[in-house]
Amino acid sequence: MAAINLSQISTKADKDLDKKKTKEKTAKLIEDLNDLQNLLYAENKHSLLVIIQGMDASGKDGAIKNVFGHLNPQGVTVKSFKAPTDEELSRDFLWRIHQHAPAKGAIQIFNRSHYEDILITRVHKWCDDETAAKRMKAINDWEELLMQNNHTHIIKFYLHVSPGEQQQRLEERKTNPAKMWKYNENDYKERELWDDYMKMYEDAFANCNKPQWNIIPSDQNWYKEYLIAEKVYDTLKNLDMKFPEMKPKQSM
Repeated sequence: MAAINLSQISTKADKDLDKKKTKEKTAKLIEDLNDLQNLLYAENKHSLLVIIQGMDASGKDGAIKNVFGHLNPQGVTVKSFKAPTDEELSRDFLWRIHQHAPAKGAIQIFNRSHYEDILITRVHKWCDDETAAKRMKAINDWEELLMQNNHTHIIKFYLHVSPGEQQQRLEERKTNPAKMWKYNENDYKERELWDDYMKMYEDAFANCNKPQWNIIPSDQNWYKEYLIAEKVYDTLKNLDMKFPEMKPKQSM
């Protein structure tokens, strides 16, 4: 896999892409995803782990709501990982993560994830490079464990937003009553470390790439949601799942 240079990847859709038609395609994909989720649940052989990473205001919450919000809530769980608690810090960094690995038949979504332990921790120098290398190996081993032992299919998304678009979205949180609850002054301080974050993300992409990362241009929500829906649909469709047959009647 070629090294990923985020500065060379556009954060927007191609100019000739039709927004209306793309949104119609997204709606159809989500409709089909509902059927595939029911099949996943019924067959009970596979599970899906969707990891969503991105800078503040890259649209993680909106992507989860608009792509997965129409699916059966019995089969979809979302876990948002915040700063670790004292109890979590007293254990290995994957302890709090592994508790939320998906069961067979389920879709589990991580809003941020175990990757924070090699991203923000390195940017702020809470984790040195040697420790980060060990953590990346542990992450690879853990993801392989899920894929090999539990038939878990992992999709990793990085929501690629531009600094300019992020600035607009952060400013909107000051003026839009529906978004003021998201305002966090610390987001502006983290923004000053943009280049450091990009470096650490690129290092994560290079060293934790099985499965590979999907870099999602995220300046336009309609395009971001289309790409995510398409990838999830293709992943589930390619499992070639079938509804189980009726169980034979047991004799008394």
